[in-house]
Amino acid sequence: MDNSENNLPTGFRFAGVTCGLKASGKSDLALIVTDHPVTAAGVYTKNQIVAAPVMLSRSRTPSSTIRAVVTNSGNANACTGDQGMTDAQTMCREVAERVGCHPEDVLVMSTGVIGRPLPMDKLIVGIEQAAKEIAGDTPAFVRAAEAIRTTDAARKTVTREIEIGGKKIKFAAMAKGAGMIAPNMATMLAVMMTDATLSADSIKAVLTESADRSFNRVSVDGHTSTNDTFLLLASGQGEPLAGDELAQFQSHINEVSIALAKQLVEDGEGAVHTMAIRIRGAADVAAAETIAKTVAASPLVKTAITGGDPNWGRIVSAAGYADAKIDPTKTSLKICETEIYRGGTPVPFDAKTLSQKMLAQKEVPIELVVGEGPGEAEYWSSDLTCDYVRFNSEYTT
Repeated sequence: MDNSENNLPTGFRFAGVTCGLKASGKSDLALIVTDHPVTAAGVYTKNQIVAAPVMLSRSRTPSSTIRAVVTNSGNANACTGDQGMTDAQTMCREVAERVGCHPEDVLVMSTGVIGRPLPMDKLIVGIEQAAKEIAGDTPAFVRAAEAIRTTDAARKTVTREIEIGGKKIKFAAMAKGAGMIAPNMATMLAVMMTDATLSADSIKAVLTESADRSFNRVSVDGHTSTNDTFLLLASGQGEPLAGDELAQFQSHINEVSIALAKQLVEDGEGAVHTMAIRIRGAADVAAAETIAKTVAASPLVKTAITGGDPNWGRIVSAAGYADAKIDPTKTSLKICETEIYRGGTPVPFDAKTLSQKMLAQKEVPIELVVGEGPGEAEYWSSDLTCDYVRFNSEYTT
């Protein structure tokens, strides 16, 4: 992302501040404010244990009157009972008073340790400070993206400009997440902003497909968070995209979402490599997704990738126990474009050379054919290292 203000879609302003939620003293409150009411939609965790901010934002989307999104990091406001909902509503009310809108036109996200009440005195001071600092330039966008991080090793952002029907459209997106990553939506948060014009009827469908092609196809540890949220805000004021233009927009937003989602996997806690899993020959797309997700979640597959072990047995057997039909006699496997299994039987290959190739690559491509059906899917997952175990065993202590 460059430092050009023109790189951001029009109609949005940002702030990122420190209000003392994190022991590290790093920034922990982000505010996105729109210049006028925008169309918004959200997709959310399907975990049955749901944080208060998810319940509140889910009740307010889709909408054509959203004016702000407030996000705190360091505390998930999950499993906090009635007080958690009261605190989430208070955050929205405090933002609304400073933005000049109704509290119902503010969305809220939280991330961090669960089961602890929010320190509302600190948050209210932080919201007041953030409201004074909002700006529409790239440094302000970066500060907001920094403030939503928890265990993330790096900031996760994507900006892009496209052209549809002679009209230039810009995207700016931010996300956080490195652990508890197995979104099933619709601790992962993402906000996508665009100056395209989308109708309230189309925005939810656009976002849902985008999530299905991106955030729902990544995994770090197979753990669906209580707080997973992916928001799309569209600030455009012209005629809504429709027909071929809407289809083109869908293709572009899918690409942006995938680019952002892959950053989650690359930053998986302790991750050294990522797996780019491609399934072909399944009965349909749903079957291909099921197989890909099963392979991606296998600890044995993950550790094989960590060690550069081209262990075809782990990958093929994971496909075999997935809840989707495969044809064992037509199952084949390539790692790093090297065929190591064909038609249900291993084939000769240079294991040492392939192992060195796997270890040398940040992204390890795995191509698995499971039959002759039309179903295909791509999925991205991180490997599993000792650092992941160490970090998460010490997370709250």
